[in-house]
Formats: sequence, structure tokens, C-alpha cells
Amino acid sequence: MLEVLALDRSDVVLEIGTGSGYQTALLCELARQVFSVERHASLAHNAQAALARLGYTNVEVLIGDGSNGCPEHAPFDAIVVSAAAPQIPPPLFEQLREGGRMVIPVGPPHAQELQLVCNRAGQPVIINLEGCRFVPLIGSQGYDSGKDFL
Repeated sequence: MLEVLALDRSDVVLEIGTGSGYQTALLCELARQVFSVERHASLAHNAQAALARLGYTNVEVLIGDGSNGCPEHAPFDAIVVSAAAPQIPPPLFEQLREGGRMVIPVGPPHAQELQLVCNRAGQPVIINLEGCRFVPLIGSQGYDSGKDFL
């Protein structure tokens, strides 16, 4: 996913789904600034502490509904979504800078397609990359709950 984003050292990146913070640390190495949204407070706090211990200062971990993105820090050069959405969440695309890229798994619970979404003149250009299966993106722009994924 990170390779497909083709990040530049000057990029400002939004990550949806901080988890343990492993991918977040990689993003910190590749981009100028990272904003990461995690819906589970305990995961967010643990990841923020681990990232601070490792000396990363170009990251802010936020707790919230990642399906709505992070409008207060938009626009973003790149967005990486680490959970499957039923469709591309409109707020995420709207927070993508002109020329920006988003990589996101999209589709039904048991089989998604990893997509690269580029913002070209305010319109999404979608490239299907490969089949995949991710945990659900829970939120107002994602799935209501993970029960469909069991």
C-alpha cells in the first residue's frame, strides 16, 4: 500500500487505522507530516506512546471516526486506509489535495479490491490493484459494525 502511494518527503499524509503504530512509523519515515485516526482509544494511546519512544515528532494520533477523515488538517497529499469500506467515503476523497492519492480496500465483507484513487480536477480516477480482504472500516461512512465480517 505504501509503495503504491509513492510518497514524497514533503507529503502530508492521513492514515485511517493506526493500530499498533507500525505502519504509522513507516509513514513518518517517508513523509513530512502524518495524521493518524484510530477509533479505539487504547490502541491510539499505545501507538502514540510507542511512536514518541521511538522519537517520531512528525505524527499526531487522533481518536475518532476515521471514515470521516480529519478535515481540520486537510487537504492531504496522500491517504492510506487500513480497513475495508463498502465504497470510497466521500469525506476522504474531499480531503485529498488536487493530484493527491488514496489507497483503500473497497467492497463487500468477504472480498475487496485494493484501489488507488487519484484526485484529478476534483474527480476520482480509480485504479483497481488486486483482490484483498481487510477488517471493516466502522463509522458513519463505512460499515455500521463488524458483525457482517464474521
